[in-house]
Amino acid sequence: MYIESLELKNFRNYAEEKFSFSSGVNVITGKNAQGKTNCAEAVFYLCTGYSPRATRDKQVIRYGESSARITGRAATAYGTVNVDLTFLPDKKNVRINGVETLKMGELLGNINSVFFNPGELKLIQESPEDRRRFLDISLSQMDKKYFYALQRYKKILSQRNTLLKDENKDLIRDTLPIWDVQLANSAAVIVKARNEFLRLLSPYAKDAHGFITDGAEELEVSAGYRYEGGEEQIAEQIIEDLKESLEKNIALGYTTVGPHRDDLKIKINGEDVKIYGSQGQQRTAALSLKLAELEVFNFRFHEYPVLLLDDALSELDSSRRGRVLKRTEGVQTIITCTEEDDGFKNMEYKKFEISAGRIISGG
Repeated sequence: MYIESLELKNFRNYAEEKFSFSSGVNVITGKNAQGKTNCAEAVFYLCTGYSPRATRDKQVIRYGESSARITGRAATAYGTVNVDLTFLPDKKNVRINGVETLKMGELLGNINSVFFNPGELKLIQESPEDRRRFLDISLSQMDKKYFYALQRYKKILSQRNTLLKDENKDLIRDTLPIWDVQLANSAAVIVKARNEFLRLLSPYAKDAHGFITDGAEELEVSAGYRYEGGEEQIAEQIIEDLKESLEKNIALGYTTVGPHRDDLKIKINGEDVKIYGSQGQQRTAALSLKLAELEVFNFRFHEYPVLLLDDALSELDSSRRGRVLKRTEGVQTIITCTEEDDGFKNMEYKKFEISAGRIISGG
């Protein structure tokens, strides 16, 4: 899978520009605030329907304009895919191969990507929510069933939490069993998919980290939750836990069990990398997880997704940079950086130089 072309109109600081990418490594260079990250963001939008940094879609519309547009064409194992996103102040329109879709879930899986920038260190350094986000983005691209189950789960969870705050405790006890069955059924889909994903991801992450560190460090990734089995078994386990935690949940006013409480355990040489790892080790661990994610996509679909490395290599030493780049062979990779790195010397790549939202060389 690779993106052949990307067209931007009134997107961020781009008035109108077209990128024609190679199927291998693409390097986008330029000074800070010229539009390099905007390009990577646009590719991620094509794949997932949302931005890794904008809180509202209308923020991507170029100042003074009333709309923005991203158009991409990708070659996949199943044929050519054309995706068109139009941004208006109050909505976003999506067209796939010329057909408009009202469900964002239908966008997922057409063009897949793995994204990494310095902000992705949250995956290691910050809250369980950031690690769940990593799982959700990846699995939603791989499986629409997961995406829709996650949507249902969040909606039912919100309704359950609202009920738990009701002053009528008898009403809560009488009504909750109905919500719990629905919650558990959606949760079971999520948990089973996460379990299967992590069983694949963990050995790939260990292998990637060992390669990047030349065997100096061993990465271990495991789940911080305990539900196992098929969907029916998992749903039964969750319903039982919801029953057991009922009084506690009523007292607290929110739900304390379920996949919204999941976390990942990430260790280097047996130590929690969040607590004991240096920033360099944390960055390498996060990159290893992303490289492992590539392999899971390839295992599932027999083709690699697009890899987006947005200012992701600058903080690594030259040895680790070279090893990361070596690991991207056979993967369409879009790299943004302020200047070409020595690590690029021994590899073929297509270069784009950006200035003020314009391609001034390459492309």
